[in-house]
Amino acid sequence: MRYRKLGNTDIEVSVICLGTMTFGQQNTEAEGHEQLDYALSKGINFVDTAEMYSVPGRPETQGSTERIIGTWLARTGRRSEIILASKATGPTPGLKYISPNLGFSKSRILEAFEGSCKRLQTDYLDLYQMHWPERRTNFFGVLGYTQHDDEWVDNFLESIDTMNQLVKDGKIRHWGLSNESAWGAMRSCSVADTNHLPRPVSIQNPYNLLNRSYEVGLSEISFRENISLLAYSPMAFGLLSGKFYDKTDTPNDRINQFKNLSRYNGSKSLEASERYIHIAREAGMTPALMALAFVNDRPCVTSNIIGATSMMQLTENINSVDITLTKDVLDAIELVHKDISNPAP
Repeated sequence: MRYRKLGNTDIEVSVICLGTMTFGQQNTEAEGHEQLDYALSKGINFVDTAEMYSVPGRPETQGSTERIIGTWLARTGRRSEIILASKATGPTPGLKYISPNLGFSKSRILEAFEGSCKRLQTDYLDLYQMHWPERRTNFFGVLGYTQHDDEWVDNFLESIDTMNQLVKDGKIRHWGLSNESAWGAMRSCSVADTNHLPRPVSIQNPYNLLNRSYEVGLSEISFRENISLLAYSPMAFGLLSGKFYDKTDTPNDRINQFKNLSRYNGSKSLEASERYIHIAREAGMTPALMALAFVNDRPCVTSNIIGATSMMQLTENINSVDITLTKDVLDAIELVHKDISNPAP
């Protein structure tokens, strides 16, 4: 395993992060524990979750992922061996079963944090993140920003000051953003600096062969402001594995099971995926390994958040850390990207 510094901190996180949003929906508690055991045996020290998980969000399964991680921590006593990250839920009408006051007010952040710690059976988090912005902006499948008339009132200061309180109280070590835009990232930095508060150390955004929109503005922020990209959905819901192209997918696969999660279902995504699959196979590797190796070694990426529903998938995903793509492969990837840029924002 390889490790990189998390933002401007002294924490070193594994290049591969274990994403856990399938625990409690597509994976049982026993399977989740097996994944955690195996990941740590391979040098992974970074585990990411959220209060709304498992995915898709449903009242029956909300918090199930954190509870599964919590029982693993209680059973193994390995809390000190992992960098544990979770997220507070942003406002969404369909998720009000989590809380009627979703968002990032002081009271809601503290409520969400305490709930996560209880389920995780820990008294602190290494990284606490705001899952998506309160305001209307371009995230979750929206590539460009258009002016919105919303009722959002800027409360960056209240949110960041609350994170600072959690840091001072020893409850979190650092805080981060998720599904954030360039404006939101820089606004966070500006408010933090003006008020002598800690900056975000990371941004957890989608990044894969079908969605490289992070490169447009946010990658410069990662470099110049030392804010780590924690890349999620590197396999584009499994589309980049080749199983849908090969017709070996099953009804249990994520794209088939959750038709409402349609970010990767467009015709251009399918066309680009087919071309990437051919590049990988001509280079003598599986499409999954190529897709993950690409994300692992992008200059703006600190850690690649993988997710698996089987141990076979998990093993292959982790093995991607040992793959270095050749210039010929990277050049071929760029040709596809030039022809079909960001078909799945």
